Amino acid sequence: MLFKIEPRAEPSRQMSIAAPLIATGLTIVVSSLFFLSLGYNPLVTLYTFFIEPLTTMNGVSEWLLKASPLILIACGLAIGFRANVWNIGAEGQLIMGAIAATGVGLFAPWQDSPLLLPSMVIAGMLAGMAWAAVPAFLKDRMNTNEILVTLMLTYVATLILSYLVHGPWRDPDGYNFPQTALLPYNGMFEVFDYSYRLNTSIFFTVVVVAITWLFTERSFLGYKMSVGGVAPAAARFAGFNASASIWIGLLASGAAAGLAGMMEAAGPLGQLSPQISPGYGFAAIIVAFVGRLNALGIVLGGLLLSLLYLGGETVQMSLGLPSSIALIFQGMLLFFLLASNFLINFRIRKLAVRTA
Repeated sequence: MLFKIEPRAEPSRQMSIAAPLIATGLTIVVSSLFFLSLGYNPLVTLYTFFIEPLTTMNGVSEWLLKASPLILIACGLAIGFRANVWNIGAEGQLIMGAIAATGVGLFAPWQDSPLLLPSMVIAGMLAGMAWAAVPAFLKDRMNTNEILVTLMLTYVATLILSYLVHGPWRDPDGYNFPQTALLPYNGMFEVFDYSYRLNTSIFFTVVVVAITWLFTERSFLGYKMSVGGVAPAAARFAGFNASASIWIGLLASGAAAGLAGMMEAAGPLGQLSPQISPGYGFAAIIVAFVGRLNALGIVLGGLLLSLLYLGGETVQMSLGLPSSIALIFQGMLLFFLLASNFLINFRIRKLAVRTA
């Protein structure tokens, strides 16, 4: 029995929109079977995972706080992904943004000035862009694979972070923990309520979502990048510059990731530590695809992935399950989403076999 994979003549637009919902539904079904195999009541576990975290104001605050960097990074990634520029190293760009912003916050001579926080924002974005400029240059001039370069640079950034917090930047009054001193007051975002950690950095995410929507849906440059991703030959024939797409895609995603790192350092953490990110740079890739590379869809995808992070912490405290179970959910969601995308664009046809 032989089968052949062939592209569909016209992929269904309705199914393309429904794919994230289908993937989410299948993730919930499979996770229910997973919990059942572990001896837990699936209904109780799913309620604890998806509903219980949102029953308190503190839970809602944490939900939005975790969704903010995911949405921010995914918006930057979506600009490049639309042009087939694959930045897989947003985690490293986030780390470099956090390092640069913390360096300005701790060592700038104007620590008592209200300009400290804006300086940290600029430093974080520039550091993320600089880290993304390396694969952009190599891709543009030497046609290297940006997937490999951006991913490898993530490990370099992690090692730089580890060196700094274990060495020259370690807080001398921090009881030998690998972390810097706390940032000064002017280098921190204001919280909305001192009972919760949600702070004013969320407004940056709102602005970036609006800018991303305008760029991708209403600008001619965004249209050119999308055409270059869907039909490269047609884009070249029309005179669209592939080099510009590479630089814009990587620098935009690097700036967004660097800003997210700055927001983490100057927001809920208040200092630099090895745990500056629980994997937001990698999870944002899933957010971008769940949102179909659309700014409004990315908001919904970010809220979903944020709930997975929060639900993992809740089941750990309530049921004793490891919080890393959220990573299993992320993996299943990505798997079912990719499978849905594959079946939308391709079909499997059975071939007739002649018998002698």
